[in-house]
Amino acid sequence: MLQFESKLKIKEQIYNDKQNNKHIGFVPTMGALHSGHLSLVEQSKKENDVTVVSIYVNPTQFNDPNDLKKYPRSLEKDLEILRKYECDYVFVPNDAEMYPEKDTRVFDFGELDKIMEGKHRAGHFNGVAQIVSKLFEIIKPDNAYFGFKDYQQYMIIKQMVLKLNMNINIIACPIVRESDGLAMSSRNLLLSPEERKNAAVISQVLFKAKEKNRSIPIPDLKKQVVAEINNNPMLSVEYFEIVDETDMSISHEWQKQKKHVGCIAVNLGTIRLIDNIVF
Repeated sequence: MLQFESKLKIKEQIYNDKQNNKHIGFVPTMGALHSGHLSLVEQSKKENDVTVVSIYVNPTQFNDPNDLKKYPRSLEKDLEILRKYECDYVFVPNDAEMYPEKDTRVFDFGELDKIMEGKHRAGHFNGVAQIVSKLFEIIKPDNAYFGFKDYQQYMIIKQMVLKLNMNINIIACPIVRESDGLAMSSRNLLLSPEERKNAAVISQVLFKAKEKNRSIPIPDLKKQVVAEINNNPMLSVEYFEIVDETDMSISHEWQKQKKHVGCIAVNLGTIRLIDNIVF
C-alpha cells in the first residue's frame, strides 16, 4: 500500500495508472474506519484495478465546532486496517493541502438541501460538496463508493457530479449493521456503554415499521416511529421523514410502483446518529 500526503504526488501516480488503462475506484472517508467503510473498499477492489481510500476530517462540513473537535480520529489503526485489506493507495492530506485558500464556492442543490440533514445542519452539504469535488478532481476515479446510511449525501453527490459534468459513477453500498441492528458509524465510538445499548432501539423501531408492509398511512407511521423512539428517555428524534427513493421528495402516501426511504436522525446525549430503511 502506498501512502500519499501530497495531492501532486497522488495525481502523478494515478495519471500513470490511467495511461496503463487501469480503472480507479475511490472511497472517501473521514477515518475511524469500521466494517461499513471496509465493505466499500471490498466492493471497489472487486470492480476496479486500483482502489484509493482518502482519510481526511473535513472542517467545512461541520456546522458545530465541538462536533469537529470530538470527531474520532485513529490514523495509525486505520492505516493498519487498510494494509490488511490490501488497499492500493491511501491519501492522507492535511488542511493546508486541501484548503490552501478559503473555499468560497456555494453549491445549489435546490430542495434536496432544504430537508432533513440540509435543514438541521445548515451548510453541511455545501462543505461535503466542496471537499468531495476537490477529492474527485485529484483522484479522478471511474467509480466512487458511498454508504447508503448517508442516503441524502449520496443523492447530493450524484447531483453534484451531474452539475460539474464529472464522468464518475457514484455507487451506493448497503448499510452494514452491528449484531443488534445498529447502523455502523464512526460516531458509535463516542457512545457510553449505556448509550450504545439504547442506540439499538433506533434500528429495531425502523425494522418494525418496515414489517407493517405499508399497511398504515405514512403520516400515522411517522407519528408511531417518533413516539416509540422518544418513549426511550435516552433518545430524542430530530426528524423522521419518508421520501421517494428516486428524487427524495417528501412522500405523503405510498406509491405502489415506487420505493420509499424512511430517514431518521436521533440525538443520544451529545451524539447524533442517522439511519434509514427502504419501504
